[in-house]
Amino acid sequence: MKTKSIFLLLTVALSLFACNEEYPELEDGMYAEFNTSMGPIVAELYFEETPMTVASFVSLAEGTSKMADSTYKGKKYYDGLVFHRIIDGFMIQGGDPTGTGSGGPGYKYPDEFVDSLSHDSKGVLSMANAGPGTNGSQFFITLAPVQQLDGRHTVFGKIVKGQDVVDSIGKVETGPRDKPLKDVVMNEVNIIRKGSAAKNFDAPKVFESELADVEAEKEAEAKRMQEMAAEKASEFEALESKADSLDSGLKIYFENKVDGEKPKNGQKVKVNYEGYFADGTVFDTNKKELAQEYGIYDHRRDSQGMYSPMAMVYGPDAPMIPGFKEGIQQMSIGDEAVIWIPSALGYGERGAGGVIPPNTDLIFRIELVEMANDTK
Repeated sequence: MKTKSIFLLLTVALSLFACNEEYPELEDGMYAEFNTSMGPIVAELYFEETPMTVASFVSLAEGTSKMADSTYKGKKYYDGLVFHRIIDGFMIQGGDPTGTGSGGPGYKYPDEFVDSLSHDSKGVLSMANAGPGTNGSQFFITLAPVQQLDGRHTVFGKIVKGQDVVDSIGKVETGPRDKPLKDVVMNEVNIIRKGSAAKNFDAPKVFESELADVEAEKEAEAKRMQEMAAEKASEFEALESKADSLDSGLKIYFENKVDGEKPKNGQKVKVNYEGYFADGTVFDTNKKELAQEYGIYDHRRDSQGMYSPMAMVYGPDAPMIPGFKEGIQQMSIGDEAVIWIPSALGYGERGAGGVIPPNTDLIFRIELVEMANDTK
């Protein structure tokens, strides 16, 4: 009888535990519960795939962040904030304590892109930013697939309950700068942990550790880049001593000279190029592998098919810097050459787009690949 009573008590206790458990239907993992003024939303957080981003978000949500400004330390950062920007059919954005789109927690951290995570559906939870490496506290939830944001914003979660609430928020009437006319408030943001891995995830500690690892990787990468640039500079210096000098001041050295077709002025050709500064640093290329090797790969360029031979007009009327088009005019289809462009034949005193400093000499490695089909 006593054994039966104990068994009954255990059964009742387990039943009560199950009843009190938050969202018992959810699988093991980490989740964020957004109790908004328009209803609850639950998002799975990808704490294993994007530990740094999730650690920052969770530590802010739970008030345990060691990095946050003193104004927010010890406080549940997201509680009471609004979705300050809503674009129907695109996304809803929140996480700014000022509600203006310019506020943050007092620190910024790097992007954490994962190839398998994409803005490929509605309900994707992703970090808002003002450019590379400027993540803070602002996030957005997609209202439709927007894969053009891949490689620009860190995906760190997905809505698993309450997508209808997200969709409803997306329909809220807005005014200037996509600001809702009526506040949509995150009354509370709670973190739900299920399973040992999630329960053992120490957000402040993980963030500190991941950030330190990223900084160490950046230092190692910077050293590698310096070594590669020095080797490239030495290579070009040796080649320059064998280059032909043209009257304009341009120098050219053929690494591969073939008996290929000589294009006529006005025809279009396709070109592969690598652009270097005199110190061997790569500043631009349309060769994907080289861009990746030198840390200048751009996902947006790749998605637009820009890592492929570039079509350009052959001849003096090409809309290119003088030195580049003059170098191309020395070449036939199949030729590969290195050209040295003095600043006066490049971007001169004005420089270019924050990439080319004023009065900078340039080096290009060029391959004239083929004639382009479009000869207009």
